[in-house]
Amino acid sequence: MSETPLPDDPEAARRAAAAKQRFFAIGLFRLSGVVILMFGIAISLERFGWVQGDKAKYLGLIVSTVGMFQTIFVPRLLARAWATPRERR
Repeated sequence: MSETPLPDDPEAARRAAAAKQRFFAIGLFRLSGVVILMFGIAISLERFGWVQGDKAKYLGLIVSTVGMFQTIFVPRLLARAWATPRERR
């Protein structure tokens, strides 16, 4: 992956660095949401000894829902919160 040269303007360089950090954070939230989702599915399938029966199904459903929410909605909310305001004409 080639590194893009930063502009000479310090403000533009700061904005570019912040954009890279935000992109990384959004990707990290998506990845962690998928991990939580898979963990919830594993709980529902009773793969762990500490929760069995109907409790496993309900706990797995709750954890899977949290993972799905974090995978789908949290990155969109962060992108909207961090978006550059558009100029009004």
